[in-house]
Amino acid sequence: MKLFDSELKILDILWEKGDAPAKRLAEILHDQGQWSKTTTYTVIKKCIDKGVVSREEPNFICRALITRKDAQLLETDELINKMFDGMPDQLVASVLISKELSAEELEKIRKIVNEEWIRKQSGNL
Repeated sequence: MKLFDSELKILDILWEKGDAPAKRLAEILHDQGQWSKTTTYTVIKKCIDKGVVSREEPNFICRALITRKDAQLLETDELINKMFDGMPDQLVASVLISKELSAEELEKIRKIVNEEWIRKQSGNL
């Protein structure tokens, strides 16, 4: 599933502020100079259709049904499939080549890779 920037704006507000009436989301986005009320409601409907936001009555309360982490994983999978032929190692190689990473950032990456490898190994027992 692909989440568009507009849908991520709705989710960002819900992740930051928690459940909110659609009217409040429209006010926030209008105040930011983003969208009209109609546009906001259209994007909320798309989020509901995708199953990433729920609508609860009364007052058309919107609730994020996925976490920020879930959305990041979806977007990462989309990027890997679209730009790296489904090969995650190529994404990592691209980051390592294109970004000037500090020793601390490289250590964090090493730790994540080691922890993930250990997790997968323990799952194979």
